[in-house]
Amino acid sequence: EILLQLLERRLDNLVYRLGFAPSRKAARQLVRHRHVVVGNGIVDIPAYQVKPAQVIKIRDKSKNLDLIHSALKEVGRGEELPWLRLNKAALEGELLEVPKRADTPLTVNEQLIVELYSK
Repeated sequence: EILLQLLERRLDNLVYRLGFAPSRKAARQLVRHRHVVVGNGIVDIPAYQVKPAQVIKIRDKSKNLDLIHSALKEVGRGEELPWLRLNKAALEGELLEVPKRADTPLTVNEQLIVELYSK
């Protein structure tokens, strides 16, 4: 469960989950190209661990990117997650709490991962 929490709290994953990017790869690129602000500062590390109550937003200079607006139109691809809040108008979202396993829309058998790395 902790592994999934760490993966879900990665900045690139949250940019994808909020609908700012059409894929995790595109979300990673948005972060690396300094289009994302966490709190009051630009973060360009995709693996950055976002803490609860931190606000993730798109930089003012980047708010007119076609990639972001087209991805937001498709935001219906993902379901509402109880641990995220999205403000489409302001292009910002917030991590409300550490995600729980039951709230994570992944079909992963964690036991297989544990078995792989325990060998």
